[in-house]
Amino acid sequence: MAAKGKNTVTQKQKPPSKPSKLDTIHHVAIPVPNVAKAVEWYTSRFNCCVDYIDESWALLAFANTKLALVLPREHPSHFALSRPDANKFGDLITHRDGLNSVYITDPFGNSIEVLEES
Repeated sequence: MAAKGKNTVTQKQKPPSKPSKLDTIHHVAIPVPNVAKAVEWYTSRFNCCVDYIDESWALLAFANTKLALVLPREHPSHFALSRPDANKFGDLITHRDGLNSVYITDPFGNSIEVLEES
């Protein structure tokens, strides 16, 4: 047990070596009950712009990434990676916004969308 006020040091594992090019997070998707109201809330408070909007989801562009606002019954909560080899993760589907992607699930039940780089 560590003494009060003293920091304990734990043995850290050495991180794996970095690949030559890191993957890019294209967007993070969060569930909202009403897409139009969510778009109004975010755009009235933050410096972002609407890249896409319809009844079931919207894509907001920020300086460094994008935020998808999705209806829970239509889209899973997820994050999306952009990769040139997205098809190695499964059959790509063309979505209504023109992007090609596939959804996969990590061993912990989290949804990940892998987008084909355009």
